[in-house]
Order: sequence, then structure tokens, then C-alpha cells
Amino acid sequence: MSTSCSFLPEPTADGSFTFVSTTFGEPFHNRHGARQEAEQKFAVPTQLAAKAQTGHLRLLDICYGLGYNTASALEAIWRANPACRVEVIGLELEPEVPRAAIAHQLLQPWPDPIPTFLATLAQTGRCEGDRLQGRLIWGDARRSLLALDPPAFQADAIFLDPFSPPRCPQLWTAEFLTLVAQFLAPQGRLATYSCAAAVRTALQTAGLQIGSSPPFGRRWPGTVAAWSPADLPPLSPQEQEHLQTRAAIPYRDPTLQGDADAIHQRRLQEQTESLLESTSRWRKRWAMIEDIKSDRP
Repeated sequence: MSTSCSFLPEPTADGSFTFVSTTFGEPFHNRHGARQEAEQKFAVPTQLAAKAQTGHLRLLDICYGLGYNTASALEAIWRANPACRVEVIGLELEPEVPRAAIAHQLLQPWPDPIPTFLATLAQTGRCEGDRLQGRLIWGDARRSLLALDPPAFQADAIFLDPFSPPRCPQLWTAEFLTLVAQFLAPQGRLATYSCAAAVRTALQTAGLQIGSSPPFGRRWPGTVAAWSPADLPPLSPQEQEHLQTRAAIPYRDPTLQGDADAIHQRRLQEQTESLLESTSRWRKRWAMIEDIKSDRP
């Protein structure tokens, strides 16, 4: 799996910048605000400010990208507890992406010493300090996780931030998310911007409980997952029914080596043979419900 990227910063609505992947045809962040997305979709749903009071946190940042999710996490943690020690493992396919972000000074809006720490991390793959120990692992995230030892690194927060499932199904499969879940601490939380039914089903297949995180820049929410349902924001009835449609059939990659085409074909075959309700019928039914609600006095 390879990617290429335009390293020309493109502005987003909150004044922060992003890059665009020419391989996946998608920006790295929501156009409504790259920095705000990192805060609202990752740092806030994983409850880092509250967890910072423990004095020691571990973060697993899957698809590290420009480094915004880690930067926002560190900001939230150290605002709540400046003495909190943080360990970060970031997985990133292309070293050039975080290095280009540093070269364009895109992390400068975050408070010191975050830009300095993450510049060292991007350039050398490691950062060692009193408050931060960081490691960036380059390459396919599937192989990177397989090379790590889950009992040795139990994350208090996991950021799951690949490109969208239709463009990068390799990192949204039931098998990969089952592997990811092994790194989540008993009281930890996983957060992702995606609310795709296939992703949510894969998280449930991994044994996790799921909830919704507030929408940002679009109508649909994100997803937060944990081992226990306690304090998870509940799914709406519409979201719950979505998990009973063909859209909820997960992507599968039994060998954790499949390419996008093979993963898509396997899912399409399973959907074709499924007796679950079609997603179009689910959409139509809920559109009718919304129309009825809007007609009420």
C-alpha cells in the first residue's frame, strides 16, 4: 500500500491547513477545520483531559499524518495536567507527510513545547523527554501492529484516522480492527471520524462497545469505542437500524495482506448474497420518518 501527497498546504475553515493525498483523492482533514477536527473527533471523545489526572498516558495514533491528532492530544493533556507523562506510538505510511508539515510550520499554532517535540519525532522517528516519549513507525500499519507486543503497550487512547473506507479499506477491516483492539487498555477509548456501519460492525466484532461522537463539519457523527458501554454516548435508533442493513457487512482481510480491490470484491460478494435489508431501503424509510416529523404542528 503506497500513497503520494501534495505538500502544498491548503487552508481549512478554522485557519489551520491540510494536505491532499493524490493517491486516495482525499484531504487529510475535514475542510471545516483541520485543527478543530483533531480536537473534536479525537482528543475530546477519548476524555484525555480527565485521564491526564492519572499522571501517565499512552496514545496510539494510527495514520499519524501531519501530527495534528497527537498535537491536540498533548495540548489537552498538558492543559489539564502539565506534569503528565505521555507515551506515543504513531503509525504512518509516508515519512514525508509529517516532515512536510514541520517544514511548512503547520504545527506552530500549538503551544510550546509541542511543535519542538513533534518536529524531532517527525525527523528522527523518536522523541525522548521528561514528559514525552514518542516513536513513529513507518510503513503499512497492518505490518507495524503485527510487529508490536499488545501486552507491552496498552493505550489509554487510540486514534483511528485512515483515509475513508471506500478509498482505504485495508485499515477498516474486521481483522485489522480486532488487532487494533488488542492494544486498547481496559479503561481506554478508541475514536474515529467514521460512522460507517461496516466500521462499527467491525469494532463490535472485535469485542468493543460503540457510541457516537458529536458531528463536526457534516451531518453524521463519529464513533467512539470502549470495552465497557459505561458513559458511551448512545447510538440513535436510526444508527442502530443502520447496523442491520447490508452496509454493516464489514470489510474482511483474513491474511492482513490484501489490497483494496480484493477487499472490496470480497465484501461486494458477501453483500450480494446477504438477506439483510438494503441500505437504500433504510435511507428511504428514515427519509419518510423525517418528512412526517417535519409536517407535525
